[in-house]
Amino acid sequence: MSSHPSAIIFDLDGTLVDSAPDLCGALNHVLKQAGRQEVDIGHVRHMVGDGARALIIKGFSTSGDLPDENGVNAILQDFLDFYLDNITAQTVIFPGALDVLKKLTEMNIPLGLCTNKAIKLTTKLMTESGLSDYFSAIIGGDSFDYCKPDPRHLTSTLREMEASSHRAVMIGDSINDILAAKSAGIPVICASFGYSKTPVATLNPDAIFDHYDGFFDVLNDISSAF
Repeated sequence: MSSHPSAIIFDLDGTLVDSAPDLCGALNHVLKQAGRQEVDIGHVRHMVGDGARALIIKGFSTSGDLPDENGVNAILQDFLDFYLDNITAQTVIFPGALDVLKKLTEMNIPLGLCTNKAIKLTTKLMTESGLSDYFSAIIGGDSFDYCKPDPRHLTSTLREMEASSHRAVMIGDSINDILAAKSAGIPVICASFGYSKTPVATLNPDAIFDHYDGFFDVLNDISSAF
């Protein structure tokens, strides 16, 4: 590339890993426990991105009224316990993503992870998937008092990386990633195969890639503007 990014921040679910099967399993576990209708994975893929509580609320909303706050709290704990025990049972790294991380590391480009998933879950998923060692900072949705789409989630990740926002790039798959990056003044590249309910092309990211095989072509186009 003619000009390397100073840092790259990746989202996790729907960007680096396909975690929907295990999230679907945990959601259907608590739905079944409550006597509710289970949801299929196609729907769950579009419910992910705002954290576990939001996923539960969306899941229960498909089959009736929501439990009260105490009920949601109890369901959330059951969900988290089940998901933590099964967090990489079916989760896989998207094809080509690991090769991209290896090459970026060889290029000495600092990498950070910024996700709305709770940090306890994030850390376990990253460790069990063999991804942790590629990142100088791993930031979850509860690492600070704010999360995406708040731009401070990205700028705080950069601070933890000891990297500047100047010439930094965000890699994501959803409106939360796009809004956070644009508010932070950081170019955002989106994966078309992620979990966005709305096609990312309609959400105006700076660039889109359809497979990690084409990642560096897109990154090069963005980097050439630095």
